Amino acid sequence: MRSHGYRGIDARRNLWVLPSGELLYYVAAVAVLLDREEDAQRHYTGHTEDIMCMDVHPSRELVASGQKAGRDRKSQAHVRIWSTESLQTLYVFGMGELDSGVTAVAFSQLNGGSYILAVDSGRESILSVWQWQWGHLLGKVATLQEGLSGAAFHPLDDNLIITHGRGHLAFWHRRKDGFFERTDIVKQPSRSHVTSVQFEPDGDVITADSDGFITIYSVDSDGAYFVRTEFEAHTKGIGCLIMLGEGTLLSGGEKDRKIAAWDSLQNYKKIADTKLPEAAGGVRTIYPQRPGRNDGNIYVGTTRNNILEGSLQRRFTQVVFGHGRQLWGLAAHPEDEVFATAGHDKHIALWRKNKLIWTIQTGYECVSLAFHPFGTALAAGSTEGHLLVINCENGSVMLTLRVCGSPLNCVAFNQVGDMIAMGSQNGSIYLFRVSRDGFSYKKVNKIRGSQPLTHLDWSMDGNFVQTVTIDFDLLFWDAKSLSPERSPIAMKDVKWLTSNCTVGFLVAGMWSNRSYSNNNTIIATCSRSTAQDMLVSGDADGYLRVFRYPCISPRAEFHEAKVYSGMLACARFLYGDQTVVTVGGTDASLMVWDLVEE
Repeated sequence: MRSHGYRGIDARRNLWVLPSGELLYYVAAVAVLLDREEDAQRHYTGHTEDIMCMDVHPSRELVASGQKAGRDRKSQAHVRIWSTESLQTLYVFGMGELDSGVTAVAFSQLNGGSYILAVDSGRESILSVWQWQWGHLLGKVATLQEGLSGAAFHPLDDNLIITHGRGHLAFWHRRKDGFFERTDIVKQPSRSHVTSVQFEPDGDVITADSDGFITIYSVDSDGAYFVRTEFEAHTKGIGCLIMLGEGTLLSGGEKDRKIAAWDSLQNYKKIADTKLPEAAGGVRTIYPQRPGRNDGNIYVGTTRNNILEGSLQRRFTQVVFGHGRQLWGLAAHPEDEVFATAGHDKHIALWRKNKLIWTIQTGYECVSLAFHPFGTALAAGSTEGHLLVINCENGSVMLTLRVCGSPLNCVAFNQVGDMIAMGSQNGSIYLFRVSRDGFSYKKVNKIRGSQPLTHLDWSMDGNFVQTVTIDFDLLFWDAKSLSPERSPIAMKDVKWLTSNCTVGFLVAGMWSNRSYSNNNTIIATCSRSTAQDMLVSGDADGYLRVFRYPCISPRAEFHEAKVYSGMLACARFLYGDQTVVTVGGTDASLMVWDLVEE
């Protein structure tokens, strides 16, 4: 399996570098370890729902990751501790203890990381501390804090915990009897959101907030905290802070896209700053490329789901490209292991199995894609009813047509490539004639319907189209006489060019299958292999399944995998049937799966 993208839209503290030099980050329910030199990925797949937070043990050989709760009893919110070397799960804790998810997780620093804290994302935001090797709960307390965004142990005291969030910065001292004493540092009510916390070597606390200020807190002789310095570092919010070994503090701006370096030994004099390109997005996380070596090279995770590398002295280059918002459009090339993706971030990208070939930004949010049978042209349908035609060689947009005023949810070319059908949210099908090269289009007709259409297939001979509606009705259309086909029984022997429609006799076994854990599973997407012997399906709970085709019986056997929390929006076989590509979920994650013989 190969995963593309990175969760930067809504997650913080989500990028690390391991001693092996691998980059560690997460997307959907998968933790990705990316080896840049070999361009290889390893994956930890112990989670069944989206990973919400992660921390690396001081030894840098173990990782703790917390997941959100799923719909069934099996996938409760919990934390898993695993080895970065073997990818084996070593400990699991918090099952039944954590409410709807895990907002923050962190290891203690002083005692070699033998304590771990977890904050649940329920109404009371309960903070619990565990001695994880023994599975002992050392104490828990309700922080009663809404909008809590992080927690950490103090590096010089394992019984002191700092929590921060919206209008909130508090110290929790854990006593011997397991009770916590709370000290609020930010006086309530406060409107600024504390987004990140770091520490000076002598234990002073550095915070960054949503107003662009960095504040340093010190302790007086009575043990009370006071503000030592405060300065405006960025315009508007700061995404993250990181203290480097030699006393340089780096800060990254979420809105102004700037990264700045400050000298903590010279009362935070500014050393340098740089600005990321607009396409990259704002700064979410910064991590040194070689921790412990002060060469100034850093990795930056951005709010648009990209990871960049560079330093304040030179420009930044892209390491990982991810779509910035939800991803719906996916199409496989007819003659090569190449595929295209399109998302709500108005980007369209072309990929070769593991590598990005090109990406372009268009003016429209595209939700459906189809390759012309010759593989030279790519058609995309937008949420506003436009059809874009793109040259696959270089990604230039050759043509933009206004088809209707509603989203074009599905588009497909017929087998010879002289006709394109587009199914719309308004229930109609639009037919256009296409030139030989796939680059010029002429409207032929519209067949009126009433229910929004979601999936579409052409018949082999190009005479019929079948569609699925939002209510899971299967409708047939006669493309020659331009009328809805009234008698479905006449369609029983028609051979279909593709099998993207989720409803039908030959795919009925995907629905209400005997072996599903959830009885009312809704199938959101399916795809038939070119050899017509396999069917892959994705459902609204994020399960990916492979069946034999035709798949008729509810007793049909299958293999399944789950890496998405939300809906699996689209799954397709790549040319050669060795590989399946999936998009969807709550974040813009794109996964490439290899099918292995068993």
